[in-house]
This record gives sequence, structure tokens and C-alpha cells, in this order.
Amino acid sequence: PPRAMAFSLPEAAALLAALAAFLLLLICMIAYVTAIKMPTLHRHEEDKFFVDAEGRKEPVPSIHDPSTKELSVVVPSYNEEDRLPRMMDEALNYLEKRQKRDPSFTYEVIVVDDGSKDQTTKVAMKYCKKYGSDKVRVLSLVKNRGKGGAVRMGVFSSRGEKILMADADGATKFADIEKVEEGLKNLQPWPNQMAISCGSRAHLEKDSIAKRSYFRTLLMYGFHFLVWFLCVKEIRDTQCGFKLLTREAALRTFSALHIERWAFDVELLYIAQRLGIPIAEVAVNWTEIEGSKLVPFWSWLQMGRDLLFIRLRYMTGAWQLETRKCN
Repeated sequence: PPRAMAFSLPEAAALLAALAAFLLLLICMIAYVTAIKMPTLHRHEEDKFFVDAEGRKEPVPSIHDPSTKELSVVVPSYNEEDRLPRMMDEALNYLEKRQKRDPSFTYEVIVVDDGSKDQTTKVAMKYCKKYGSDKVRVLSLVKNRGKGGAVRMGVFSSRGEKILMADADGATKFADIEKVEEGLKNLQPWPNQMAISCGSRAHLEKDSIAKRSYFRTLLMYGFHFLVWFLCVKEIRDTQCGFKLLTREAALRTFSALHIERWAFDVELLYIAQRLGIPIAEVAVNWTEIEGSKLVPFWSWLQMGRDLLFIRLRYMTGAWQLETRKCN
């Protein structure tokens, strides 16, 4: 009888290696072909204005202009009518007290309503009316862009010498801005005026694991491994939404950013590393707030795909590091 076809161990290993190489080549080709070569920096006509406290339309400033404030706080908000007031009360209470202590300290808070379907803009406008539109500005985007896209629109409309990203849920204690400022200061001298200080929850990992399901813990570790393996090695917590950037670092990184949804933080830090921008990681106080927009499994899956594509698209040259102007 004819001998059954069988592979020796070395043959089977060679076949598997060839299959893996073919799959990697195929994924590289898909990543390259499907890449939108340049970041989408287009603003809709309505996005070029914010409404002041009196209801008048004012053109938004540009990050390409010289700074006129010491600090800009950019708050991306999507359907945040319930959680936003707590965050805004805490932030503005801190900022006003700081300005009273030091009258030379100037700030602005930019709430970016990312195409919300609720009353987010209305809630934010109450603060604009209370504190004035020089201190609180509301940028209502026509279409939902995703968190990264919303942060970028806020960054590009900011006047600050330093720019802080802060989540609308107020999960990070706002006074911890002093910790990230210290982290930024410790990086001096900044090459080309560029530096980034990231708030971090890495020190809270043990406590959070105790409260999470095994499945979510497994997803978290898988994501951390992919971030470390594919993109960012030095930063343990890339996803904390509390990041402070110098104006020049914000301009350079956000101009080159392609990812507009959850994994944008990883691309931002990957770009920063590629540009040689020094990055500090600073422990901050953090509390989980109800109402997260992350759908655990699907969001992690999307982020995993984005991480792989970030690496492959830069590796194959589909994405280049260029600074472009928002129009």
C-alpha cells in the first residue's frame, strides 16, 4: 500500500515558518495598501469657530501662532453631559485658586464636543458664560472624529505654552497637574523646546486587577504586551488621558498623527520616540468613574489591530513623519 504522506519534524517546522512569513508579508501588504498616507487634518467650516459667552462666532486660534497663555487644558468630550460638570468644577476651582496665588499664571480650558448627541455643548457653555470665553472655550465638532481626533482639534486651537490633555470624566485628580509639570521640568533642557510628561496609573495596577474579571485582566496584559512589543517600550501606561506637552512637542506629534480613536496615545508616543522627544512618566491619583465608552472586547480588538498597523505602516514607509498645517 502507498505510504501515507508524512512530514518530518524539520519539514513541518520549515512549512510553518514559510506560512508565517507569507502571512506576515500579506499583513504588511494590507497595512501598506489600506494606509491613508497623510493624516486627515481637515476642519469642517463650522469647526473653524467657537461661540463666545455672548453667543458670537469667533475664529479659533492656531497652534502655529505664538502662545499667549501659560496653559491650555484640552478636554475631549463625547456624550459627557453627566460627567463633565464634576471635572470642570474641580479643574476650574484649581486653576482659579492658582491664578489668585500667582496673577502671572494664565490659562484656558478648551472643551471639544466630539459630535455628541446629548447636551454636552450646553453644559460646557454654562462654564464659558460663568468664567468668560477667554478662559473657557467650547469647540463643537460637526462630526464625531474619535478621542484622538477631538484632542487634536483642541490642540490645534490652543494658545498655551504648555498643553494638557485631560479626560472629561475627571478620573485623574486635577491638582496632579503639578506632578506632571514637575516631570516636564525635570526633562530640561528640552531639545528644540520639545518634551512630554505622561500621567501614569501603572502603580495602581495591583489594586485594579483585584477588582477586574480574569478576562479583562487578560485583555489588559495582552494590550500592554503588544504596546511594548510593537511600539513603545519605555512607558508602562500609555493610555492615561492626563498628558502634558510643550507647545512645540504638541505641534510636531499631533501634525503627524494618523490614528484618531482609542490607540492614538500609542501612536503619539511612538512618534515622540521617533522624533527624539524626551518623555517622563509620573504617577498620578486615578479613580475609575462609571460610564466608560470602551466596549471591552471590541475596543481591545480594534486597538490591537491599530497597534500592529502603526508599526507596520511606519516600517513599510506608508506613513511618514512630516509636520503639516491644519486647514
